[in-house]
Amino acid sequence: MNSGSLKILHLEDNKLDVQLIGVLLKTEEIDAMVRWARNAAQFKAALEEPHDIILSDYTLPGFNGLAALEAAKTKAPGCPFIFVSGTLGEEAAIEALKQGATDYVLKDRPGRLGLAIRRALKEAQENAQRLRALEELRTSREQLRALAGRLQAAREEERIRISRELHDGLGEMLTGIDIELACLRQIVENEPNPPADQILSRISALSSLTSGTAQRVRKLCTELRPAVLDDLGLVSAIGWQAGEFQARTKIRCQIKEPPEFPIPRDHATALFRIFQEILTNVARHSQASSVNVRLERDGSNVVLEVKDNGKGIRTDQLNTSKSFGLLGMKERATLLDGKLEISGGPGKGTCVKVTLPLPAQGAGK
Repeated sequence: MNSGSLKILHLEDNKLDVQLIGVLLKTEEIDAMVRWARNAAQFKAALEEPHDIILSDYTLPGFNGLAALEAAKTKAPGCPFIFVSGTLGEEAAIEALKQGATDYVLKDRPGRLGLAIRRALKEAQENAQRLRALEELRTSREQLRALAGRLQAAREEERIRISRELHDGLGEMLTGIDIELACLRQIVENEPNPPADQILSRISALSSLTSGTAQRVRKLCTELRPAVLDDLGLVSAIGWQAGEFQARTKIRCQIKEPPEFPIPRDHATALFRIFQEILTNVARHSQASSVNVRLERDGSNVVLEVKDNGKGIRTDQLNTSKSFGLLGMKERATLLDGKLEISGGPGKGTCVKVTLPLPAQGAGK
């Protein structure tokens, strides 16, 4: 038995043929560990362990190559299977390939073995890469469908919230203004010379209601899109949001921020919304006591990094299709050709880093 990096399972009842294969592998400079299975029982037992390639005789006592191939397809799907036989006729070879064999080599022409092994391994690698790509595509589509559904639900929730705010908050205040105006009209109509203190009292009540209404409107507008983002820029908006977060949650928020720099509106909006989502996740899940924020322009990129000292995020939380917040952040970054990286672990906190490339005109400013 040879030792090496390539694991080969060889089903063969003839010891001399096994030794010949070993010599051929050395000649072809194929570094391999060959496991010899003499019969069906040994072969099926060996299939419980992973191998890189399977070599098999076609005719064996009490067992045959096609049965071995079926067992391999069940226990080791995707593992290349090459027949090495002296009794494999043309019809049998064609049938074996139809059944899923990768290749076949005749024992009287063993020189092809090295080429067959290399080609089979290359094809297996390409197939594995293709399957991974298909799985990633399927997962991505599932995540996008889930995200689209969640975004639709979020829009409806936001509409309901705004509708309730308008109805219960602003509607109540406007009704109060209407009542005060009616009272003021009644005083003026019913009394030729109404007392000044009554009029001033009603005017004071009206002023209080209109101020409260204006404050409600400003609050609602800020929740929808803070004016500081458009008026003062991304850096100021990040600072403002961090201050609001700290005041609301009592989680200390330290910011390393540069002077304001030019950044396209869609980039600023994406980074600000991602920052809001990160802070929401920190408040809900992290159990952190502090957050460090870094915002900077790095060459032709803008980078936002947020670290917390909380319990840390688990790998299964990163890969689930139900983490709509994470999916939404990744989608925002991807739409601008950027990337979002999340790292951390139990007891190590969580770090979210967003990198967005700036357009040529933005990078040169």
